[in-house]
This record gives sequence, C-alpha cells and structure tokens, in this order.
Amino acid sequence: MSAAAPRATQYAQGLAFATVGAFAFAGKAIVVKLAYRYGVDAVTLIMYRMLFALPMFALLAWWAGRGRPPLPLRDRFVVAGLGFSGYYLASFLDFAGLQYVTASLERLILYLNPTLVLLFAMLRLGQRVDARQIAAMAVSYLGIALVFGHEAGLEGSNVALGALLVFASAVSYAVYLVYSGHVVARIGSLRLTGLASSVASVLCIVQFLLVRPLAAALVAPEVIWLSLLNAVACTFVPVLLVMMAIERIGATLTAQTGMIGPLATIGMGVAILGEPLDAWIFAGSALVIAGIWLLARAGRSRS
Repeated sequence: MSAAAPRATQYAQGLAFATVGAFAFAGKAIVVKLAYRYGVDAVTLIMYRMLFALPMFALLAWWAGRGRPPLPLRDRFVVAGLGFSGYYLASFLDFAGLQYVTASLERLILYLNPTLVLLFAMLRLGQRVDARQIAAMAVSYLGIALVFGHEAGLEGSNVALGALLVFASAVSYAVYLVYSGHVVARIGSLRLTGLASSVASVLCIVQFLLVRPLAAALVAPEVIWLSLLNAVACTFVPVLLVMMAIERIGATLTAQTGMIGPLATIGMGVAILGEPLDAWIFAGSALVIAGIWLLARAGRSRS
C-alpha cells in the first residue's frame, strides 16, 4: 500500500469529523428554540444543558490531564476566567438572545466571530488590519444588516434586543479565543476545554440556584430530553469531533468546513421550526459567508 493511501484516509476522516461537528454545533439553536416552546426560561434551560454536560467535560479534563502535574494557582485562575467568558457568559447570552431572534439570524451573528477576534488582536496586540480585511468584514456585517433589518420588520422591536444579546455572546467568546492561545500551549486544548467547560457548567447551575426557586426545575419532560440532546449531541460530541478533525486536516481546513454551519442552521430552521427562507435571508447569508471566506483568504495571504 502506498503512503498516499493512509494520508487519503486521514484526510477523509478529518473532513467527515469537521462536517458532522459543524452540523452538530448548528443544531444547538434548533434544540433551544424547540425547548422554548414549552415555556422554559433561559436560566433554567442552560442549567439543564450544563448539568448534563458537566460529567462529560469533567471526564474529559481528567482524561486529558492524566500523568500531568496539577495546574499552578495562576493557571487555575486563568482557566476559571476563560470558562466564565468563553463558555458560561457566551452560552447564557446566546440562550437569552434566542428567545427573540430566529435560529438563522443567531447563527449568522455568531459566525462573525473571526472578525471580532481580528479586531481584538488589533487592539490588544497592535496588529495592523489591511484594506482587504476591512473590506471582508464590511461584507459580512452588511449581510447581518440585511437579515436583521428583514427580521426586525417581521418580528418587531424584540429582535434588536435578541441580536444584541447574541452579538454580546460572540464578543465574549472572541475574548476567550484571544486569551486562550497561550494557555492552550501550556496545558493542551482538550484539557483546557474540559476544565473551562466544567467551570462554566458549575456557574450555570449556581446561577439557577441563586436566581430561581427549586420549583422552577419542574419542567416538561420534553425540556429534559431536549437538554440532554443539546448537552451530548450539540455540545460535547462536536467539541471532540472538531478536535479530531484539527488533528487530521489542520485548523484552517476545519474552519473552512465549518462554513456549512450557518447553512445547516438555516436549513434546519426552515425544515424543523418553520422559519422563513426568502431572498433577504439568502442574500444576507451569502454575504456573511463570503465575507468570512475573504477574511480567511486575506489572513493566509498575509501569513
């Protein structure tokens, strides 16, 4: 057997993992919107999601940390901060925003994340942004403006609140990405993901205990099952799939494959939730995806 055969198999596996992971991540908004139909609020819903996810992320943290020394105190504080920003705050703001906007608009706003990371890098590291990158970001934000304006005209003023909450979620996760790079180099991506997600899970559970009576945990059985599905299929499993994809085909190609995420969310939103699909949404989605693709291409050219 030639050396090309194992490489081809590895490439095919990586693409498959990245594709399935993108679809799984895309399903999160659909599951959340379905759960909201049973009268549950964001605090309770995210508590159940993270309650079910906590054992899996704790096991991941233990497995990734086997045979390695305990984290020094400084890194523990850093991981706690990253867990707060990247998984707790970002997730809560996202769930809260989904009460007011469609799954399609939510996914498109979150897909602006690379532009926010670039802006933070410019502010924090003094990185220069060239004209191609500015043009790419402008294309993406124009797409969001099209979908937002169309949805606001149909759904009313609450769309602005929902879009703001989801955008704040994207900002919070971008902060996590910018500051996690040097931590990943020290403790590893899987260990960081497991620890930070465990921190976020505990915070979501504590938040519920502080602001809701225990009686609020009595929800429809459908909410329990949807939260379990969200925790496993749309949270933990895609994290592992994306990590395995990166190992096989690299971060760049994995990210490019993830561009199917918004399209998957829009498709599932139309098929499962009955959300509208018209020329405005199609045009806005095309602009957002094109802008992110142009931004990635400009970044590779500079490298």
